[in-house]
Amino acid sequence: MSDLIERSINRDRATVTLARPELHNAFNDAMIEEITRAFEALGRDPKIRVIVLAAAGKSFCAGADIHWMKRMVDYTFEENRSDADAMARMLRTIRECPKPVIARIQGTAFGGGVGLAAACDLAVAVETAKFCLSEVKLGIIPAVISPYVLEKIGPGHLRRYGLTAERFDAAEAYRIGLVAKVAGTVEGMDGWIDDIARMLCSNGPRALAAFKKTLAEVVGFRWDDVQAVTTRRIAELRASPEGQEGLKAFLEKRKPGWAVAD
Repeated sequence: MSDLIERSINRDRATVTLARPELHNAFNDAMIEEITRAFEALGRDPKIRVIVLAAAGKSFCAGADIHWMKRMVDYTFEENRSDADAMARMLRTIRECPKPVIARIQGTAFGGGVGLAAACDLAVAVETAKFCLSEVKLGIIPAVISPYVLEKIGPGHLRRYGLTAERFDAAEAYRIGLVAKVAGTVEGMDGWIDDIARMLCSNGPRALAAFKKTLAEVVGFRWDDVQAVTTRRIAELRASPEGQEGLKAFLEKRKPGWAVAD
Protein backbone atom coordinates (compact mmCIF):
# COMPACT_ATOMS: atom_id res chain seq x y z
CA MET A 1 0.00 0.00 0.00
CA SER A 2 1.20 3.51 -0.79
CA ASP A 3 2.29 5.76 2.06
CA LEU A 4 0.90 8.76 0.11
CA ILE A 5 -2.73 7.70 -0.18
CA GLU A 6 -4.89 4.98 1.32
CA ARG A 7 -7.69 3.07 -0.38
CA SER A 8 -10.51 1.31 1.43
CA ILE A 9 -13.70 -0.34 0.25
CA ASN A 10 -16.87 -0.83 2.27
CA ARG A 11 -19.36 -2.77 0.18
CA ASP A 12 -20.23 -0.46 -2.75
CA ARG A 13 -18.35 2.61 -1.50
CA ALA A 14 -14.63 3.28 -1.95
CA THR A 15 -12.67 5.90 -0.05
CA VAL A 16 -9.42 7.40 -1.32
CA THR A 17 -7.66 9.16 1.55
CA LEU A 18 -4.79 11.60 1.16
CA ALA A 19 -2.33 10.28 3.73
CA ARG A 20 0.31 12.93 4.37
CA PRO A 21 -1.19 14.68 7.41
CA GLU A 22 2.20 15.92 8.62
CA LEU A 23 2.44 17.96 5.39
CA HIS A 24 -1.24 18.97 5.37
CA ASN A 25 -1.70 16.46 2.53
CA ALA A 26 0.24 18.63 0.11
CA PHE A 27 0.90 16.70 -3.06
CA ASN A 28 3.99 16.02 -5.14
CA ASP A 29 4.48 14.24 -8.45
CA ALA A 30 4.41 10.78 -6.84
CA MET A 31 1.18 11.50 -4.97
CA ILE A 32 -0.44 12.87 -8.14
CA GLU A 33 0.40 9.61 -9.91
CA GLU A 34 -0.99 7.54 -7.02
CA ILE A 35 -4.28 9.46 -7.02
CA THR A 36 -4.60 9.10 -10.80
CA ARG A 37 -4.03 5.34 -10.67
CA ALA A 38 -6.45 4.92 -7.77
CA PHE A 39 -9.29 6.65 -9.58
CA GLU A 40 -8.57 4.81 -12.82
CA ALA A 41 -8.78 1.45 -11.01
CA LEU A 42 -11.86 2.30 -8.97
CA GLY A 43 -13.59 3.71 -12.02
CA ARG A 44 -13.22 0.31 -13.71
CA ASP A 45 -14.39 -1.73 -10.69
CA PRO A 46 -18.03 -2.78 -11.28
CA LYS A 47 -18.59 -3.34 -7.54
CA ILE A 48 -17.89 0.31 -6.69
CA ARG A 49 -20.82 2.69 -6.95
CA VAL A 50 -19.54 5.81 -5.11
CA ILE A 51 -16.06 7.16 -4.34
CA VAL A 52 -15.25 9.50 -1.45
CA LEU A 53 -12.09 11.63 -1.65
CA ALA A 54 -11.02 12.25 1.94
CA ALA A 55 -7.92 13.37 3.80
CA ALA A 56 -6.18 12.34 7.02
CA GLY A 57 -5.38 14.80 9.77
CA LYS A 58 -6.33 18.44 10.19
CA SER A 59 -6.23 19.55 6.55
CA PHE A 60 -7.80 18.47 3.28
CA CYS A 61 -4.96 19.55 0.98
CA ALA A 62 -2.56 22.48 1.17
CA GLY A 63 -1.66 22.35 -2.54
CA ALA A 64 1.90 21.70 -3.65
CA ASP A 65 4.44 20.07 -1.34
CA ILE A 66 7.25 22.47 -0.43
CA HIS A 67 9.91 19.87 -1.28
CA TRP A 68 8.38 19.47 -4.74
CA MET A 69 8.36 23.26 -5.11
CA LYS A 70 12.08 23.36 -4.37
CA ARG A 71 12.66 21.05 -7.32
CA MET A 72 10.39 23.16 -9.54
CA VAL A 73 12.74 26.13 -9.24
CA ASP A 74 15.25 24.36 -11.48
CA TYR A 75 12.73 22.88 -13.94
CA THR A 76 12.94 23.77 -17.62
CA PHE A 77 9.85 24.85 -19.54
CA GLU A 78 9.37 21.32 -20.86
CA GLU A 79 9.76 19.80 -17.39
CA ASN A 80 7.20 22.26 -16.05
CA ARG A 81 4.85 21.42 -18.91
CA SER A 82 5.17 17.67 -18.26
CA ASP A 83 4.62 18.28 -14.55
CA ALA A 84 1.47 20.32 -15.24
CA ASP A 85 0.17 17.68 -17.65
CA ALA A 86 0.40 15.05 -14.90
CA MET A 87 -1.66 17.22 -12.56
CA ALA A 88 -4.19 17.90 -15.32
CA ARG A 89 -4.53 14.15 -15.94
CA MET A 90 -5.19 13.59 -12.24
CA LEU A 91 -7.95 16.19 -12.15
CA ARG A 92 -9.53 14.91 -15.37
CA THR A 93 -9.40 11.33 -14.10
CA ILE A 94 -11.37 12.40 -11.03
CA ARG A 95 -13.83 14.53 -12.99
CA GLU A 96 -14.34 11.94 -15.74
CA CYS A 97 -14.50 8.95 -13.40
CA PRO A 98 -17.67 7.02 -14.29
CA LYS A 99 -18.53 6.75 -10.59
CA PRO A 100 -19.87 9.74 -8.60
CA VAL A 101 -17.13 11.30 -6.47
CA ILE A 102 -17.70 13.18 -3.20
CA ALA A 103 -15.01 15.37 -1.61
CA ARG A 104 -14.88 15.38 2.21
CA ILE A 105 -13.20 18.64 3.28
CA GLN A 106 -11.85 19.61 6.68
CA GLY A 107 -9.24 22.20 7.63
CA THR A 108 -7.54 23.94 4.72
CA ALA A 109 -7.99 23.49 0.99
CA PHE A 110 -5.49 25.79 -0.69
CA GLY A 111 -4.34 26.07 -4.30
CA GLY A 112 -4.45 22.63 -5.85
CA GLY A 113 -6.59 21.48 -2.93
CA VAL A 114 -9.37 23.71 -4.24
CA GLY A 115 -8.84 22.10 -7.64
CA LEU A 116 -9.24 18.62 -6.15
CA ALA A 117 -12.52 19.63 -4.49
CA ALA A 118 -13.79 21.22 -7.71
CA ALA A 119 -12.96 18.15 -9.79
CA CYS A 120 -15.29 16.04 -7.64
CA ASP A 121 -19.00 15.86 -8.43
CA LEU A 122 -20.04 16.97 -4.97
CA ALA A 123 -18.19 18.37 -1.97
CA VAL A 124 -19.08 18.73 1.69
CA ALA A 125 -17.06 20.86 4.11
CA VAL A 126 -17.09 21.21 7.86
CA GLU A 127 -17.92 24.82 8.79
CA THR A 128 -14.38 25.54 10.05
CA ALA A 129 -12.80 24.73 6.67
CA LYS A 130 -10.80 27.45 4.89
CA PHE A 131 -10.17 27.89 1.17
CA CYS A 132 -7.72 29.93 -0.89
CA LEU A 133 -6.51 30.24 -4.48
CA SER A 134 -3.09 31.41 -3.35
CA GLU A 135 -1.00 31.00 -6.52
CA VAL A 136 -0.64 34.66 -7.53
CA LYS A 137 1.17 35.33 -4.26
CA LEU A 138 3.96 33.17 -5.71
CA GLY A 139 4.01 34.89 -9.09
CA ILE A 140 2.17 32.02 -10.77
CA ILE A 141 -1.53 31.36 -11.42
CA PRO A 142 -4.16 28.67 -10.70
CA ALA A 143 -3.97 27.63 -14.34
CA VAL A 144 -4.41 23.85 -14.40
CA ILE A 145 -7.19 23.88 -11.82
CA SER A 146 -8.98 26.87 -13.38
CA PRO A 147 -11.42 24.98 -15.68
CA TYR A 148 -12.59 22.80 -12.79
CA VAL A 149 -13.00 25.72 -10.40
CA LEU A 150 -14.64 27.80 -13.15
CA GLU A 151 -17.16 25.03 -13.76
CA LYS A 152 -18.17 25.11 -10.09
CA ILE A 153 -18.10 28.78 -9.09
CA GLY A 154 -18.36 30.71 -12.37
CA PRO A 155 -16.14 33.41 -13.86
CA GLY A 156 -17.05 36.26 -11.49
CA HIS A 157 -16.14 34.44 -8.29
CA LEU A 158 -13.06 32.86 -9.86
CA ARG A 159 -11.90 36.27 -11.06
CA ARG A 160 -12.19 37.67 -7.53
CA TYR A 161 -10.54 34.85 -5.60
CA GLY A 162 -7.95 34.07 -8.27
CA LEU A 163 -6.80 37.71 -8.35
CA THR A 164 -6.95 38.58 -4.64
CA ALA A 165 -5.75 35.24 -3.24
CA GLU A 166 -7.90 36.03 -0.20
CA ARG A 167 -9.02 33.27 2.10
CA PHE A 168 -12.70 32.40 2.38
CA ASP A 169 -14.67 30.16 4.68
CA ALA A 170 -17.00 27.22 4.17
CA ALA A 171 -20.10 29.40 4.18
CA GLU A 172 -18.69 31.41 1.27
CA ALA A 173 -17.61 28.22 -0.49
CA TYR A 174 -21.24 27.09 -0.27
CA ARG A 175 -22.59 30.45 -1.45
CA ILE A 176 -20.45 30.47 -4.57
CA GLY A 177 -21.04 26.79 -5.37
CA LEU A 178 -17.70 25.18 -4.56
CA VAL A 179 -19.27 22.92 -1.95
CA ALA A 180 -22.78 21.47 -1.90
CA LYS A 181 -23.12 21.27 1.89
CA VAL A 182 -21.61 22.78 5.03
CA ALA A 183 -21.79 20.67 8.19
CA GLY A 184 -21.38 21.87 11.74
CA THR A 185 -19.33 18.86 12.77
CA VAL A 186 -17.25 16.09 11.22
CA GLU A 187 -19.98 13.66 12.27
CA GLY A 188 -22.54 15.78 10.45
CA MET A 189 -20.32 15.82 7.37
CA ASP A 190 -20.06 12.02 7.41
CA GLY A 191 -23.81 11.68 7.94
CA TRP A 192 -24.46 13.81 4.86
CA ILE A 193 -22.05 11.69 2.83
CA ASP A 194 -23.91 8.55 3.97
CA ASP A 195 -27.25 10.04 2.90
CA ILE A 196 -25.96 11.16 -0.51
CA ALA A 197 -24.19 7.84 -1.10
CA ARG A 198 -27.45 5.98 -0.45
CA MET A 199 -29.24 8.21 -2.97
CA LEU A 200 -26.54 7.64 -5.57
CA CYS A 201 -26.53 3.88 -5.04
CA SER A 202 -30.30 3.78 -5.68
CA ASN A 203 -29.74 5.18 -9.17
CA GLY A 204 -28.71 3.29 -12.29
CA PRO A 205 -24.89 3.01 -12.39
CA ARG A 206 -24.77 3.13 -16.19
CA ALA A 207 -27.12 6.10 -16.18
CA LEU A 208 -24.86 7.97 -13.73
CA ALA A 209 -21.78 7.26 -15.83
CA ALA A 210 -23.59 8.28 -19.02
CA PHE A 211 -24.84 11.49 -17.40
CA LYS A 212 -21.34 12.45 -16.28
CA LYS A 213 -20.00 11.76 -19.77
CA THR A 214 -22.79 13.81 -21.33
CA LEU A 215 -22.04 16.77 -19.06
CA ALA A 216 -18.38 16.62 -20.05
CA GLU A 217 -19.40 16.81 -23.71
CA VAL A 218 -22.04 19.53 -23.58
CA VAL A 219 -21.07 21.91 -20.76
CA GLY A 220 -18.56 24.69 -21.13
CA PHE A 221 -15.52 23.94 -23.23
CA ARG A 222 -13.40 21.28 -24.92
CA TRP A 223 -11.29 19.76 -22.14
CA ASP A 224 -8.41 18.79 -24.43
CA ASP A 225 -8.18 22.41 -25.59
CA VAL A 226 -8.22 23.95 -22.11
CA GLN A 227 -5.65 21.46 -20.85
CA ALA A 228 -3.27 22.49 -23.64
CA VAL A 229 -3.73 26.18 -22.79
CA THR A 230 -3.49 25.88 -19.01
CA THR A 231 -0.47 23.58 -18.88
CA ARG A 232 1.45 25.81 -21.30
CA ARG A 233 0.56 28.95 -19.34
CA ILE A 234 1.66 27.61 -15.95
CA ALA A 235 4.89 26.24 -17.46
CA GLU A 236 5.65 29.68 -18.93
CA LEU A 237 5.00 31.42 -15.61
CA ARG A 238 6.94 28.97 -13.47
CA ALA A 239 9.99 29.43 -15.70
CA SER A 240 9.58 33.24 -15.90
CA PRO A 241 11.63 35.70 -13.79
CA GLU A 242 8.54 36.61 -11.76
CA GLY A 243 7.59 33.00 -11.15
CA GLN A 244 11.13 32.15 -10.15
CA GLU A 245 11.27 35.10 -7.76
CA GLY A 246 7.90 34.18 -6.24
CA LEU A 247 8.83 30.56 -5.63
CA LYS A 248 12.25 31.46 -4.22
CA ALA A 249 10.75 34.13 -1.94
CA PHE A 250 8.22 31.63 -0.60
CA LEU A 251 10.88 29.01 0.02
CA GLU A 252 13.17 31.58 1.66
CA LYS A 253 10.30 32.96 3.80
CA ARG A 254 10.65 36.53 2.53
CA LYS A 255 8.53 38.93 0.52
CA PRO A 256 9.03 38.81 -3.24
CA GLY A 257 10.70 41.75 -4.91
CA TRP A 258 7.46 43.02 -6.43
CA ALA A 259 5.60 43.27 -3.10
CA VAL A 260 4.61 46.84 -2.20
CA ALA A 261 5.63 47.88 1.29
CA ASP A 262 2.78 48.59 3.74
